[in-house]
Amino acid sequence: MQMHVATAIQGLSRNKGQFALLVLVNAFVGGMVGLERTIFPEYASQQFGLTSHSAMLSFIMAFGMSKAISNYYTGRLANRFGRRNLLIVGWILSLPVPLLLIYAPGWNWVVFANILLGIHQGLTWSSTVVMKIDLVGEKNRGLAMGLNEFAGYLAVGVAAYLTGYIATVYGVTPYPFYLGIFIAVTGLAITVFFVKDTTTYLVSEQKDSLAAMMGNVFAETTFRNKALSAVTQAGLVNNLNDGMVWGLLPVLLMTYGYDQLHIGQVTATYPVIWGLGQVFTGKMSDHVSKKKMLVTGMLLQAGAILLYPFFQGFGVLVALSVLLGAGTAIVYPVFLSAIAEASHPVQRAESLGTFRLWRDLGYAIGAVISGLVSDFFGLSAAFVLTAVFTALSSLILQMRMPTDQASH
Repeated sequence: MQMHVATAIQGLSRNKGQFALLVLVNAFVGGMVGLERTIFPEYASQQFGLTSHSAMLSFIMAFGMSKAISNYYTGRLANRFGRRNLLIVGWILSLPVPLLLIYAPGWNWVVFANILLGIHQGLTWSSTVVMKIDLVGEKNRGLAMGLNEFAGYLAVGVAAYLTGYIATVYGVTPYPFYLGIFIAVTGLAITVFFVKDTTTYLVSEQKDSLAAMMGNVFAETTFRNKALSAVTQAGLVNNLNDGMVWGLLPVLLMTYGYDQLHIGQVTATYPVIWGLGQVFTGKMSDHVSKKKMLVTGMLLQAGAILLYPFFQGFGVLVALSVLLGAGTAIVYPVFLSAIAEASHPVQRAESLGTFRLWRDLGYAIGAVISGLVSDFFGLSAAFVLTAVFTALSSLILQMRMPTDQASH
């Protein structure tokens, strides 16, 4: 979609209408992935008789792989095909997902549904990230990412709670997945009828950017550039631990004897705090050292994950979910704003796509490692090992990421 360059001027207040629409769209994106946060272990057990944690977590591995790859290609193709067009394609691909989960005759169909869900998440979430950065410019980049991730992960938590409640009252299928049909149809309709493309907002920003052009964006983001690569490894570990918590925390709570309603409350608390906190931490990252925030947030995550297997009281488990959500809220918008800050505007979408490729591969890696470890050594071992990985990632950030100052 073409726009007059004269109107394509960056700024949050100038573009508040489109920005607010994109925040709303990303809430629907988050709601789609929240469908599976609470009920999937029981769904896998009741519907398909799965007991192996590795087999059960195969849906997260499929989701993570497909989301990671689609993140990368969304970044590569965003300038060529337009952000809005990729966003629409992503919503179209989400439409069959809840129907596949309702009518799946075998577990392979569930895995296929999660491949589609991963592609949908990559196309839609990556597009909304890039579009918001296009709209606001440098001054409010952290705030923009905070609001984007706030909407997405608050919706993850709300959907996780709602599906847990619906499953308690009506069973794990089909009623919880009707929510997914509503989310997919509404998200697509809002995008088609109201969202505008943002590609031309890059024109004015290119003139003022201080970031150097990179010869090989993938290599620089992955391992050559100290700032980009340090943030990228932390993103991978963040989603490694999120994949483990997504798949195994409900299983751990089931072993404690909790029902789906209480499991939903504990599992939903984490993404709700994650989402709400980013309103504040995103803006904070525009003024406070990004490195300090990332190191601190990863350490908080490590502490919470380490303690889950050692406490069974409901209040303590909720408190640990609050701590985990707070740690993730501190790092998540900073990942994106730090990558954007270190990338030239023309290459930003590709650099963000590369970061999100590695970050979401963490889901697949976390699912494989935690599934195998829990099958052979027990649930507690999977939590402890994941906590160690997360603490080591914080140490790498401290040692490799250049010290930065407050942005403003």
